[in-house]
Amino acid sequence: MFNNFTQFVQDIYDTKDPIPLHSPRLNGNEKKYLNECIDSTFVSSVGKFVDEFEEKIANYTGAKYAIATSNGTSALHISLLLANVERDDEVITQPLTFVATCNAISYCGANPIFVDVDKDTMGMSPVALESFLNKNAIVKNQQCVNKTTGNIIKACVPMHTFGHPCRIEEVQRVCKEWHIVLVEDSAESLGSYYNGQHTGTFGELGIISFNGNKIITSGGGGCILTNNEELAKRAKHITTTAKEPHKWEYTHDMVGYNYRMPNLNAALIVAQLEQLDSFLKSKRSLANLYKAFFKNSDIHFVTDPKNSKSNYWLNSIILKNKGQRNLFLDKTNSQGIMTRPIWTLMNKLPMFEHAQCGDLKNSEWLEERIVNIPSSVIL
Repeated sequence: MFNNFTQFVQDIYDTKDPIPLHSPRLNGNEKKYLNECIDSTFVSSVGKFVDEFEEKIANYTGAKYAIATSNGTSALHISLLLANVERDDEVITQPLTFVATCNAISYCGANPIFVDVDKDTMGMSPVALESFLNKNAIVKNQQCVNKTTGNIIKACVPMHTFGHPCRIEEVQRVCKEWHIVLVEDSAESLGSYYNGQHTGTFGELGIISFNGNKIITSGGGGCILTNNEELAKRAKHITTTAKEPHKWEYTHDMVGYNYRMPNLNAALIVAQLEQLDSFLKSKRSLANLYKAFFKNSDIHFVTDPKNSKSNYWLNSIILKNKGQRNLFLDKTNSQGIMTRPIWTLMNKLPMFEHAQCGDLKNSEWLEERIVNIPSSVIL
């Protein structure tokens, strides 16, 4: 299996060179737009490409407003602040996620709570969420209060793992019933849909990342999505150091952040957006090749969950056990095929090991078995 897989991937990418997990494809107007940006001298956070990007990404996702940020983590940090997450508040999320999700919670001085994921989506389980709340929380004065700590559970941050949508409509329903603000971590799921609606648009706020390894990239960058005009205005204000508009005066009315996406990065992402549909088509073709390859093996290839259309950002396989996983990782990486395990569960990291947790049996099961395999767009 290992040698066959190596040869299969080399044939797909038509190379004997080392094959990365996910590399960017810069084959459109990137250089042209970057040169335009440089010639304009507007290379920082003011320039036409930032505004153009915000308009185009909002149109693409169906959100009413999009606010460009320096990266996905800053977008999530601001979104939590806009959700009124404060020091000692609590935010429910999943342990099976990239550390940026929990870092953003910590930036607010809040504490994460971890609930389990579903095996088929690898994203937050609405059943686990509701079960945790029924056991550990109470609604008091239109707020969700943790019966154990006495703190307010202010927000919930599900993550669409590797671009596969979680059961976000059900999560949305639970959050509404418990007076919890839903903030979607859609960092990995640009181009993914649940029941025909783009991820990141179900919550009061959602975020997307455009890091160098994402489906399209601005080198570093992110954005906040919302349908709330007031939140959109506040997001743009806070991410631009909370400076009050004036031709020459520098007046700031609150503590703000220098989180605005530079025009240089926006030039890059505008060019990438022009190619997104072709990238998504290529990624689905690649996923179909992998699906066929693993069809008759004891390795399960992860496909679109029910009612979803995934962008297949990172293709994933589930092996029988941790031993088989480790053998697969060793054999592939030693042969120049970059593969990687899923993240260490957040509740196992030293800074979050004291967090309150629900039953995490699915997360623990997946942690021992998931491997990501090369997922770059096929040229």
